[in-house]
Amino acid sequence: MLKTFTALVLSSGILFSSAATASAESATYTDSEKVLVTVDQAKVFRVSRPAATIIIGNPSIVDATIEDEQTLVLTGRSFGVTNLIILDEAGDAIIDQAVVVRSSETNTVRIYRGGSNRETLACAPVCEATVTIGDNNNTFENSATQITRRNALSTSGN
Repeated sequence: MLKTFTALVLSSGILFSSAATASAESATYTDSEKVLVTVDQAKVFRVSRPAATIIIGNPSIVDATIEDEQTLVLTGRSFGVTNLIILDEAGDAIIDQAVVVRSSETNTVRIYRGGSNRETLACAPVCEATVTIGDNNNTFENSATQITRRNALSTSGN
């Protein structure tokens, strides 16, 4: 089972084994280039040598799930920029990088009504309202409430 950590520090020597449910995007990072992650999507993140400690500057922006000592799955939680530091057993930095979490433009339509009054639709192929950070409060709350109620109905019989 994968363990999701939003705490700042993860201890070494712990291995988790499971299939990661992540996008096919994967890369090994060894320098200070920024990492791009999309909100509500996962990205496989590999490091060149075993990690002992993982530190996420702001876990409300990006979350890390440990697959093994050299593989993380980063999931975008909210738009923004934070940092990711990965240390080896000796406390030396393997990675010290900016993580940029951005929105997804794939299969979406944004409707703007007078300035900042925005609504986002997910279109694949029919367009339907979706919960998207940055949308006007009424649209966001209406969609979130409907999703919560639907999910409650599906679990009420269990």
